[in-house]
Amino acid sequence: MALQHPLSIFGGLLATSLSLPALAANTPASLDTRLTQMELRIKNLEAENALLNKSLNEPYISDSEPEISARLKAVESQANSYRSAARTVESLQGIETSVGFTMAAQGMNGEPASSPENGELNYRGDVTVSLPAGSIGAAEGFMFTHFRMGQGLGLENPGDAFSSFNGTSFQRPGTATSDSTVLLAQAWYQLNVPLPLGGNPDLSRQHLELNFGKMDPFMFFDQNTIADDETRGFMNQAFVHNPLLDAGGDIGVDDFGFTPGFRMAWINDRLKPEQYVISMGIFGAAKGASFENSLTDPFIIIQADSQQNLFTGLQGNYRVYYWRNGGAEDLNGNKQTHQGLGLSFDQKVDDYTSLFMRYGRLTQGQLQFDRSLTLGANFGGSYWSRGGDAIGIALGWLSLSEDYRQTAGLNSRSAEKVAEIFYRYRINSQFDVSPNIQHISQPGGNGDASDMTAYGLRAQLNF
Repeated sequence: MALQHPLSIFGGLLATSLSLPALAANTPASLDTRLTQMELRIKNLEAENALLNKSLNEPYISDSEPEISARLKAVESQANSYRSAARTVESLQGIETSVGFTMAAQGMNGEPASSPENGELNYRGDVTVSLPAGSIGAAEGFMFTHFRMGQGLGLENPGDAFSSFNGTSFQRPGTATSDSTVLLAQAWYQLNVPLPLGGNPDLSRQHLELNFGKMDPFMFFDQNTIADDETRGFMNQAFVHNPLLDAGGDIGVDDFGFTPGFRMAWINDRLKPEQYVISMGIFGAAKGASFENSLTDPFIIIQADSQQNLFTGLQGNYRVYYWRNGGAEDLNGNKQTHQGLGLSFDQKVDDYTSLFMRYGRLTQGQLQFDRSLTLGANFGGSYWSRGGDAIGIALGWLSLSEDYRQTAGLNSRSAEKVAEIFYRYRINSQFDVSPNIQHISQPGGNGDASDMTAYGLRAQLNF
């Protein structure tokens, strides 16, 4: 067996060597044919490649180009559209906008009788835009702008009443009702600084808020969840803010309700959901509110507020504040410093019932009324299977100051008494309609003056 294997191999090699001349005779012709076919294929591929390159260099898709080119262009176009959309979304990230439109129609019973000059129909438009303004270390900033326009004064301060039947009205003072020029109402910057400085911002439970620019001070002070928005809640000016600051004018803002200023606040969320805040604001008053005399004799307010879960875990907000207006006036129009104290509470007492209360006391200076108390309730529509609806009821007392009583020649110290009830009917998530009735007894604190009743309908659109 060991000798047979090498012999068989030798025999095979001998047979192969004898057949090689025959194969060699046929090889040149076969190779030439194959080479010719290969060259033709290469030329065809080069031509197709040149056509494909030319087609891909063209910006448009035509019906005469190769199918693969058309598909590649379609895929590239779709990918570019996705990239463009992603860049657009990225550029818009952090931008927040809101648009509100309010229209109110009102009539009035009592003296003085309503007249065309009272502006029974009015509208107001508000647009806000919040833009991210970059970071400073771990602190994040943003820019807030607010544009407002409107026409019609509504039933503002009828007769000698301190409070206004229509807190939604807005019109440039001294202009015709046809002038609805857009006003840059607010433009301010806010920087949120996590505490402690240099720590991990993701673990921070305290932070500072710093604001400067043209502001509405009531955005930051004297807030109230129930009575803070005349476009959806109570319309009477006495219930929107502290009457001493708003109706009494001690806030010191310009004719439009805005002023330049600075605010600083410390917010502590360490015991969340409980929250504790201490804030201070310095704002222009009198001429300073119109960017004159800078912040000479400013309006200063210091507020401490806390969010608590009382009444079996229901949320409430409690605010106490002190104010000083260095640009105020006495009853004769002479410059005078005013000081006062205020409270603003709102508390849920049931799933769909909330109560509110405000109190103000002027401790230095002269105003027509030096004490005010407003309180009321809001009932959610879930009680009657209308979750988006609400009923609001409020009462208010604006007590005459002794100085004003003597100046006006009134015989007794009295108070202007205000009442309002409204029903907010939800048409859809953007559209509410609210009929309301308001009553003022002893307007201007005059016990001899006739009572006044206003009735109206307000439409509110929000986007």
